This record gives sequence, C-alpha cells and structure tokens, in this order.
Amino acid sequence: MNEDKTNINWYPGHMAKTKKQIKEKMGLIDVVYELIDSRIPYSSKIRDIDELVKNKPRILIMTKYDLCDKVETAKWVKYYEENAYKVLPMNLNDSNAINELIKVTQDMMEEEQSKRINKGLMAKEIKVLVMGIPNVGKSTLINKLAKRNATLTGNTPGVTKNLNFIKTNSNLLLLDSPGILWPKLDNAEVALNLASMSAIKSEILPIDEVAIHILNKLDKYYPEVLKQRYNLDKLEEDLEIVYDKIGKKIGALVKGGEVLYERVSLAIVNDVKNEYITGITFDRR
Repeated sequence: MNEDKTNINWYPGHMAKTKKQIKEKMGLIDVVYELIDSRIPYSSKIRDIDELVKNKPRILIMTKYDLCDKVETAKWVKYYEENAYKVLPMNLNDSNAINELIKVTQDMMEEEQSKRINKGLMAKEIKVLVMGIPNVGKSTLINKLAKRNATLTGNTPGVTKNLNFIKTNSNLLLLDSPGILWPKLDNAEVALNLASMSAIKSEILPIDEVAIHILNKLDKYYPEVLKQRYNLDKLEEDLEIVYDKIGKKIGALVKGGEVLYERVSLAIVNDVKNEYITGITFDRR
C-alpha cells in the first residue's frame, strides 16, 4: 500500500462514545459482523477493531460486492481467508446472500446451541454486533435481516447515532452501531480512498483532491471507464485541460462558456457515490 503520510484528525465525539459502548456490551455478543467495502477492502477495515471484539467469532462481510472489480477484490478475499477470517462478499440486495449469512452465523453457533439443547434448554437468540466504518451498509444489512425498515439508511456517513438491539425472524438479535474510524487518518491513500467512497464527510478533505484521486485511479486501473464516462483517453499532466474537457461534457459552465471547476469535482465524486461508476476496486494487493 502507498504509505504517503497525511495528518487528518477525524474523530467526532460519537465515535469515541460508540467504542466505549461496544466495549461495555461485548460481553453480551455472540458473533460480530465486521463490514468492509469491497471497493476498498484494505482502506475500509477498522484499524483497532481487534481491541474491541477480542476473540469473538467474526464474519468479515465485504459489502457492495456488486460495485467492485471482482478480479481485484478476489485477491483481498484470499488474503483475509489466509489470515483466518471467515469472509463473505455480499450484494446486500441479494436475498440468497442474506440467507447464506444467516446460515453461516447459525453454523458458527451450532456447538453452543447443541450444548444448550442437550441440557434441556432452548436454543438461544444469537446476539450479533454489526460494525464497520461509516456508509459501509450496516443499516441496509440490518433492514434486510429484519425484513423491515428497522434503521435509517443513507448514502452519507453518520446516519446511525446510537447502539440499538433489533429483532429478526431468524433467531438473530442485531446490535446496530454507528460507523467508526480510527483517531487519525495518517495515510493519504487510505484517507482519499475513504473519501472517494463517501465514508468520511466531504468537508474533511478538499473535494478537488478527492475528485483528482478518483481520476488518477481510473486513469491507472480503469482507462475504459475514463473514456466511457468522461470521453478522456488519458489524463493530461495539465489538470486544467482535463477539467475543461469534463466540464464541457457535463455542462458545468457559466455564461461565456467558463468551466466551474468545483462543480466538475462534485460531479466526479457523485459519479462514484451515486453508483454511475462501478466495477472498481482502488485497494490493490
């Protein structure tokens, strides 16, 4: 990974509060669902998560699998499996994937449930902590498992504010948690990847830096997307020329034909956020 350093302090009070609450409730939890974004399988993984979840059984859920570059993301699946993770790449809108997750969770608890039944007790309701960075799909997953709109969802970070248990019909009791990051984003590549996928709020990094990061990734790994979406064969060294071309193509102009550069940057970022650009994975093994 690119280890260029940056110094972005992004740690709202609710994130520190969430970590404290997770530690307090961890004794109740049977299984942890750790969600990461399939498009940034390294950048979206919470750095200090092991301190929180300790040795609890864990399923690493790669969300937004329908939006990633499956060839590149498969390398990360293999990497995490080689590091003893149970990995499930998921399109959260696929009911078969949801059913598979339920089965894997129940299989993880089979030994403990059998012990209870052998003692004459009923199978217990499995308490599952759902956690991950902001905007990774936690609330969407919970709503699919609960088969109702049990939580608010939105394609922006910071929608969930509190920890709440939510019942399902599949013997799972889900603990929703707000998105958390780590106190300091000291890796520029990671910070820009997170911003590119709307995991950190747009005001944290200059939007033109995020947009140029996206263009550079497309130029390096997905030139066909650059051509199809922006009619660019390659990125010019002079980014003003690039922005002028994109601005004219998308109509980001004022009277006299001058290009509004901020609107171009916003359009590029929104192209990823609104899923007009898909089939991309920015982290590389």
